[in-house]
Amino acid sequence: MLRIAILVISSKIVSGEEPDKGREVLEQMVAEVPGSVAAYEIVPDDRKAIRDRLVRLCEEHASDVILTIGGTGVRPTDWVPEASRDVIEKEIPGIGEAMRQESLKKVRTAMLSRGTAGIRGATLIVNLPGSPKGARENLAVILPVLEHTVEKLRKA
Repeated sequence: MLRIAILVISSKIVSGEEPDKGREVLEQMVAEVPGSVAAYEIVPDDRKAIRDRLVRLCEEHASDVILTIGGTGVRPTDWVPEASRDVIEKEIPGIGEAMRQESLKKVRTAMLSRGTAGIRGATLIVNLPGSPKGARENLAVILPVLEHTVEKLRKA
C-alpha cells in the first residue's frame, strides 16, 4: 500500500472563503489506488508556501507520493509546476504529457494544464488539476506506473 500525501493549493479554502468540498473525494481516490493518506494539507496559491510545504512533506511524512491538487493552469496565481520544479531533483515530464494527452480527448482546455511530476529523494511528486473529477481522471492515467515508480525509488 502506498503512503500518499495530498496537498491542496487554494487561497480561498485557506482563508475560509470557500469550503474544502473535495477532501472526501480525494481521500476516497487515494484509498482506491490502493493507498493510505499520510497527510492532507492545504496551502495558499503562493510559490514559496507551496515549495516549503512540499519539502516538509517529503522530509517529515515519509510519503511515497505527494499529489498536489490545483494551481496547474494559466491564472496569475497558478504556481504549482514552478514550485514543484524548485524542489524536485529529477523531473518526469512524461507523466504530465500523458495526463494532458488523455485529458485532451475529453476537454480542449486540457492543453492549458501545465502539471508535471518529479522526484525528490524517494518521493514522487505529481501535479493534478484542481477539480476532484479532473484529479481522479488524471490519476487514473498514471496508476499503471505509480507502484512501479515507487518500487524503483525504494531501491535507491
